[in-house]
Amino acid sequence: MTIQSAEILLPSKDIAEDIAFWTTKELGFRLDQIYPADAPAVVALSGHGLNLRLDKAASTPPGTIRLLCDDASPERNSLTSPSGTTVEFVSDDIQFPQPPTQHAFRVGRLADGAPWVIGRAGMQYRDLIPSRLGGAIIASHIRIPNAGPVPDNVHYHAIGFQLIYCYAGWVRLVYEDQGPPFILSAGDCVIQPPRIRHRVLESSENLQVIEIGVPAEHTTTLDWEMELPTPTKKPGREWDGQRFVHSLTKDAEWKDWRVPGFHVRDTGVSCGTKGVASVNVVRPDQGSKDVNAVTSHDSDILFTFVLTGSCTLHGEEDGKHALNEGDAYTIPPGYKTCLADISTDLSLLEVALPGRFETTIHSQ
Repeated sequence: MTIQSAEILLPSKDIAEDIAFWTTKELGFRLDQIYPADAPAVVALSGHGLNLRLDKAASTPPGTIRLLCDDASPERNSLTSPSGTTVEFVSDDIQFPQPPTQHAFRVGRLADGAPWVIGRAGMQYRDLIPSRLGGAIIASHIRIPNAGPVPDNVHYHAIGFQLIYCYAGWVRLVYEDQGPPFILSAGDCVIQPPRIRHRVLESSENLQVIEIGVPAEHTTTLDWEMELPTPTKKPGREWDGQRFVHSLTKDAEWKDWRVPGFHVRDTGVSCGTKGVASVNVVRPDQGSKDVNAVTSHDSDILFTFVLTGSCTLHGEEDGKHALNEGDAYTIPPGYKTCLADISTDLSLLEVALPGRFETTIHSQ
C-alpha cells in the first residue's frame, strides 16, 4: 500500500452552498471532484496545501480550519461555512513578545534534585531557573548520556537571544553560512542568532551544555528544505542584527573583571549581539588582595552558573548560600551581593541582558 495524499472529512448540509462558500476569492479553494452528477452528495476541494472532502452523509463534527496568513493581524478573524465549519484567519508567524522581567534573587542547587525531563531530540533537560523570572529567560542544563549520532533535524528558533555553552564532553554542530561541521568542546560556546538554521549531529558520552534562551517561550521550526552545510561561508552575516559567535576556550584572553579580585574571559558575545547580551567566564585572580567586594548592578537580567569549584554567595536580605559545581543563581538590579569562601578552582559562567551595564562597588 502506498499513501497518495491526505484529506479532511467534513459534513455538508447543502453541497451547492458549501461549494459557493469555499471557492470564493477570499478563501481560494478549488473544486476538484463532485458526485453524483445529477444530485451531488460529495465534493472534493483543495487549496493552500489542504484537501477537503465534504460529504452529506458524514457524521463527523464540522471542525475548524485555520488559514495561515502573512499578515500579523489579518483583517478578518473568522468565517463560518453553511454547514458549520469555522474558518480562522491567523498569522503564520507565532510571536512571543518579551515579557517584563520579574526580578528576583534566586538560588538553585544541583543537590536539590530538580528533575531531568526528556525534551527535543531525546535530550535531557534540567531547569536552572524554575520561575523563569516571569517568562523573561529560560536557563537549561542539558545532557546526552550516550555517545553517537543525535536524532536531530535542521531547525531554527524564533528567539531574541540564545547561548549554547559546552559544559562537559563535546558536540558536533553545523550552522547556516558558517562552513563545515565543527566540534564544540568543553569550555567553548556559541550564540545562535534568531532564525539561523542549524543541526546537532553527534555528541560524546556524557555531553552537557548550558543553554540560555530569551524569552523563555519561543518556537522551534524544522526546515525540511535547507541542507547543511550551506555552500558558502558568510562570517559577517547578521540575523536580526546579531552575528554568529563561536568562542573557543583555547583562545581565551583574561583581564580584570567588573568585580575586584577576579579575572574574566570575554567571549565576544556583547560585540556580536550589539549589546543585546554578554557572556563571560570568570575565575579568581589568585594574586589579588581585593576579596569579598560588595557589589550591585543595573542590568535587567543577570544569571550565573557555577562551572567548577565552590564559593559562598551573600545576599543583602537573603543570608548566605553555599554554592558548588552545577548550582545557579540570579541577582536582580540594585541588589547587593558578595562572593566569599572562594575555592582556587572556582569558575563561573555569567550571562547578562543587556550586555552593557554598570556595576557599583559598595563599602563593606
